[in-house]
Amino acid sequence: MGKFSFTQDLGIDLGTANTLVYIKGKGVVVREPSVVAKNNTTGTIEAVGSDARNMIGRTPGNISVIRPMKDGVIADYDTTAAMMKYYIRLAQKKRSPFARKPNVMVCVPSGITMVEERAVIDATKQAGAREAFPVSEPFAAAIGAGLPVWEPTGSMIVDIGGGTTEVAVISLGGVVTSQSIRTAGDDMDEAIIQYIRKKYSLMIGVRSAETVKMEIGQAHVTDEETSIDLRGRDLLTGLPKTITVTSTEIADALSDTVTAIVEAVKVTLEKTPPELSADIMERGIVLSGGGALLKGLDDVISDETKMPVFIAESPLDSVAIGTGKALEYIEHFKSHPNVASRNN
Repeated sequence: MGKFSFTQDLGIDLGTANTLVYIKGKGVVVREPSVVAKNNTTGTIEAVGSDARNMIGRTPGNISVIRPMKDGVIADYDTTAAMMKYYIRLAQKKRSPFARKPNVMVCVPSGITMVEERAVIDATKQAGAREAFPVSEPFAAAIGAGLPVWEPTGSMIVDIGGGTTEVAVISLGGVVTSQSIRTAGDDMDEAIIQYIRKKYSLMIGVRSAETVKMEIGQAHVTDEETSIDLRGRDLLTGLPKTITVTSTEIADALSDTVTAIVEAVKVTLEKTPPELSADIMERGIVLSGGGALLKGLDDVISDETKMPVFIAESPLDSVAIGTGKALEYIEHFKSHPNVASRNN
């Protein structure tokens, strides 16, 4: 941390779906959707976060609702910087006027390119950071989940976010082997939309699909079947219509996404040195991120890998907590800029 008591360094989980800001000693102080509403005529930002998210699918022609992050990387640079600036200010509400700019630890996907990583660092500085340090998402998730990342023992983390699924084996403060796939929570929502459209000729929005996923979504078919009423637009008549969908149907809709995540886990295990594989066999695989909350996903991964699978204590906050805790090892990141940010 800094020399001045009124300096608050930050950890930021800049996610495709949500942005979280962590302050040491306070924990996660900002938890908002990565969504911005922009006025197309004037170019001004009308709303950020939850307020902007509530506008999705409901805006007049002159306002666009943008998700500036796509697949874990910046899709719209200026909007991302403006969004981060807003969240940094929100986190520092009671900041002393004499405080210097904070150092910011920001997470990036492990499969990110140098150019994409540089864009994240530049956007963070533009948003008000004194120095910005990238930390790879699975590494941060592992710290946040309480795994012994600095010890000479293998830990495996599977972080399923909105845009990417990050699988990594970590030992001695670095990523030993990793796999980053751009298949995650957003793809689950899209799979539900396409399934409902194909089977019922009903058009539903992203928010409805997300609600279905959270309410009755499951990774495999179980004996306990639940259902939910779903409203949308009938593609044949153009009129509103309500249907009832079951958890079995949603499991069917999500099967391809679940398979892709399981395959990423298997590929990473195949590339893991035998000593570390033995550690993982003993400790198990830890799931974090919003996707870890999908019912039965831990069972599916466990069945496919024949290994114990656990869900992190706070799966939604693991990356943010880890990013914040990584600030304590800031010297490590200064001297090893690529150790934890990319698997070389």
